[in-house]
Amino acid sequence: MTIGTGRLCDQSAVRRLTLADVTFTYVVDGAMAFPPQQFLPAIPATYWAEHPDELDRNGRLPMSAGALLVERGGRKLLIDTGLGVTDDMGLGAVNSGELLVTLNALGVSADDIDAVAFTHLHADHTGWAFIEDANAEWHKTFANAQYIIAEAEWVPLLRAIPKNVPAQIDLLVELLHKSRDLRLVGDGEEVWPGVHAVVTPGHSPGHTSYVVTTAGGHRLVAFGDAFHTPAQLAHIKWTSGPDAYPDDVPVARARLLTELSAPDTLGFAFHFGDQPFGRIIVDAELRPTWQPESSDAMFPPPRRC
Repeated sequence: MTIGTGRLCDQSAVRRLTLADVTFTYVVDGAMAFPPQQFLPAIPATYWAEHPDELDRNGRLPMSAGALLVERGGRKLLIDTGLGVTDDMGLGAVNSGELLVTLNALGVSADDIDAVAFTHLHADHTGWAFIEDANAEWHKTFANAQYIIAEAEWVPLLRAIPKNVPAQIDLLVELLHKSRDLRLVGDGEEVWPGVHAVVTPGHSPGHTSYVVTTAGGHRLVAFGDAFHTPAQLAHIKWTSGPDAYPDDVPVARARLLTELSAPDTLGFAFHFGDQPFGRIIVDAELRPTWQPESSDAMFPPPRRC
């Protein structure tokens, strides 16, 4: 185990950070690496030419997939469930499937999780929500957990069935609809002790960030896919290719920047290379930038691509 900060150009290590009575661990499931011009077409090519240190040696954007484990008072919450076992998303290089192995290496079993809160229902955030057994029957991976989704995310997808929705989303919604432990939440609602939902639509209809407040008053904002790369912090109109409602993205990001700029507040990013934990600081030109926060690297990246 080493303590420090990583680089944006690397896949994320399994990193842990403790704030007062809450421990946060990025449980890495796998690696993704996408061409920035295709995945982030709104970002000018000149930006990447001026910031080659943010790309890997093949000129790709390193974007790990996984879950944020939040531990407090013996209870365990997962925010998202990674990508699952796959090597293809149709966007670039993918090598994933280690979430349960990584959890076990941390001394946590799937049955230990008492709640799963989803930022949204895209494949790289829901991959381990359900698992298929030898009889081709699907079951909740985290059998003892309540599954939490923003109502604003759920209702449009429910209405879409069986209309034009991707097969993965179609199956996921069907399985969630049958689940007895599905909880729909609204903006500002406490979803778990000290954890409040902040609905930030744009990337998806009800994309949700989560604000975790510790006993000491420190906070961590897990902002899902509202930002895919630190460059978007200073350029909130630089949308991402998968953003379903790009006109709503700047409003959501502005709200999150207000949250992230509050005193004693850190952020958690799923896709910021090996810098998942950080804080917002203002540079010499008064632009918000990402300052990575030192954390414990428990294990190296479980997979690479």
